[in-house]
Amino acid sequence: MSAEISFTTASPRGPRTVSVTYERRGAGEPLLLLHGIGHHWQAWEPVLDILAAERDVIAVDLPGFGASAALPEECAYDLSTVVPVLSAFCEALGVERPHVAGNSLGGLLSLQLGKEKLVRSVTALSPAGFWSESERRYAFGTLLAMRAAALSMPVPLIERLSRSAAGRTVLTSTIYARPARRSPEAAVAEALALRGATGFRQTLEAGRNVLFADDVPEVPVTIAWGTHDRLLLRRQGVRAKRTIPGARLVRLPGCGHVPMNDDPALVARVVLDGSR
Repeated sequence: MSAEISFTTASPRGPRTVSVTYERRGAGEPLLLLHGIGHHWQAWEPVLDILAAERDVIAVDLPGFGASAALPEECAYDLSTVVPVLSAFCEALGVERPHVAGNSLGGLLSLQLGKEKLVRSVTALSPAGFWSESERRYAFGTLLAMRAAALSMPVPLIERLSRSAAGRTVLTSTIYARPARRSPEAAVAEALALRGATGFRQTLEAGRNVLFADDVPEVPVTIAWGTHDRLLLRRQGVRAKRTIPGARLVRLPGCGHVPMNDDPALVARVVLDGSR
């Protein structure tokens, strides 16, 4: 059962209250899970129970996504704002320096948390921030098209498409290599999450000039990339390895941009190995 917690964070106009929705399962060392832009914590559902067998797993809806409220109006959706919010969220839960695993935007946030030594280890699945300018424009254009499609489709059409493998391919093939594996209910929920993402535009705007260009010393880092990632091309993983020479670079055969559903066992193993 997901829960909500409110806590105080800094803003340009002084302390503000932020409310975040999260799912928590399992026992062991804490593991924070961060989703990508336009998604929600349920992106991790295929691997949650596997991870929870060995970790205290906390899957969070980032501010402005899923069921989490938007950030206060004066707050930007950039690293300098969202990373302290995540740190304050962990503090509010009584969790000190968790392991963290993130996908896409969540991967970028995970690496920044590692750079600031706020976490014990980082596993980044297709993290944002290692693109060339043309690759960034392509990814952002694709994301904007996905958002426009989700907003333009009536909910009954989304529900009808979700009932067939071909329809789920239409809805989700940009991010999944094996979209037919996604359940009809999950496909509908993802489309609705993308439609309702209040932080979508501001997050894209904040990401226009983002390049992750710093090493992450003293924190174990794993970077994993799906061989069928159609959104952030896998050559960006090589750039990530160059930027963070000590990182372990892992190939995820047959996986797309959001690999947790494409191969849950493999992704769970990569996350667990990275959070030893």
